[in-house]
Formats: sequence, C-alpha cells, structure tokens
Amino acid sequence: MALQVCKDIDSIRQWVDKWRSNGETVGFVPTMGNLHAGHLHLVEQAQKRTDSVVVSIFVNPLQFGPGEDFNAYPRTVDKDRQKLEAFGVDLLFLPTNAGVFSNGASTTVAVGDLAGRHCGRSRPGHFSGVATIVCKLLNIVQPNQLFLGEKDFQQLLIIRKMISELNFPVQVKGIPTVRESDGLALSSRNSYLNALERQSAPLLYRSLCLAKDQLKNGRRDWAGIEKEQIETLEKAGFTVDFFSICSVEDLLPAANEHASWVILAAVMLGQTRLIDNIRVMRSEF
Repeated sequence: MALQVCKDIDSIRQWVDKWRSNGETVGFVPTMGNLHAGHLHLVEQAQKRTDSVVVSIFVNPLQFGPGEDFNAYPRTVDKDRQKLEAFGVDLLFLPTNAGVFSNGASTTVAVGDLAGRHCGRSRPGHFSGVATIVCKLLNIVQPNQLFLGEKDFQQLLIIRKMISELNFPVQVKGIPTVRESDGLALSSRNSYLNALERQSAPLLYRSLCLAKDQLKNGRRDWAGIEKEQIETLEKAGFTVDFFSICSVEDLLPAANEHASWVILAAVMLGQTRLIDNIRVMRSEF
C-alpha cells in the first residue's frame, strides 16, 4: 500500500477503524520530524510487531520553554515523507496546531514528581507538554502499541506512568538508542553542532560508559563518580546540566539495594542541548 497522508482527525480514524475491523494491530511512532536512522529504527520495530504503522510529525509547542528552539527546530516534512514512503510506512499523520489544539484549549496533563527531576528541573513544564501531546495523539490514533526511544529515558518513564495511571489500552515499547559509530546518540538536534563540537560530542557517551565501568567494578561512591565525570566534561567544553546515577524505576538517587540503575546526563555543547543515558544491570556483574 502506498503511504497515506492524513492531516485531520476524522480521516486518520477512518483508516485505523478499517484496519481494526480487519483484525489488524496498529503501531504508532510519534515524532517531531527531521527524521534520522533512530526514528527509522523505531519504525522498523513497529513494522515487525504490528500489522499497520502510523508515524506522526508534529513540532509540539507545549514542550518548548521560553528562549528554546521551537522556531529554529528543523522542519523537513518533504524529506521525511520520502523516507517514510521508501520505508513502507502505512500512514503519515501531519496534524496542524489548529487541528490538535481547539480554540481556548486549556487542558493539560500533570505527571507528578517524576517530571520535576533532572530534565524537568531545568525545563519546567516540558514533560507536561510532552505528556499532553502524547495523550492527545493516543486518543486520536488509538494504536495497540506505542514505540518510543530509550534515549529520552525520563520521557519514556513518564509516558509509561501516564498510560498506566490513565488506563490507556496501549502497550509501550521502549527501543534501545541508535548511535553513530563513535557512540554519539542520534538526535535531530545533532545538526546544530558545528564541526569542532561534533568531534567533542561523543565524550558524553564515553563518560557514561566510564561511570558504568566503575559501578561494575564495585565502586559505590555515587557522588564521587558523578563529580569526576562532570569535571571531565566541563574541562572538555561542555556545560553540564546534570550527570546523575539513579534508580531505574523512579529516577531517585541510586542506592545499593536497587536491582539496576540508569545514569542520566544532559549537557550544552555550544548552543546544542544533548541528552543521553546508560543502563547498569546487576546481572551484568
């Protein structure tokens, strides 16, 4: 089937209703566009696990704060459409602001304490904006499975929590981060990096790997590990927002009794915000 493009709610629901009536399962990959290999890996996983796949492209104003890059965020819809068509995606959903947010719309989704930690401290309101748009898109698309990347690990946990607590009939599939050959996590914002910054950017992932190795070797001086990696990154020209070893369940500070941890990091390199994480499982050592 050729790629179908829908811009309004009624038309996408007609397609989904048709698939459902035929007994097909529906996978959904929400994006903000400027698609890269990481997005396409999500699509690939959705195609393997469901019968029909919907991809949305919508640059959500609610998740950008004052002074952030909403206006500058790359919008490459024509190229994205070509990539999705070549990849065999069934339907591309291109909603407009007016279509998503009715006049005077004031309902938002509050996601509790988890949204105030880490990224939420420096980007107040960001995760409420993310949760609100995902909630709306799930109500519009009504998929069986939702596919999200693990690079935005805090976001993944928040969406899982929202879906569970609001009783959405959808399964969330977290998909491992896709990286460049030098370890840099793929991100639409990587295009902001200049040549020198691009050379430095993989140090973020290397710092996460070094911290993980120390944990695997038995070190439990959480604050000391964090401090060392922050200093290393800052000496290399990064401005560190946070570098935190946390419980994988709730992103509270790590403790010995946790079965696994996640190391979260967010930095600025020049004008570009980079985020990344790495999981540490006790079963690995």
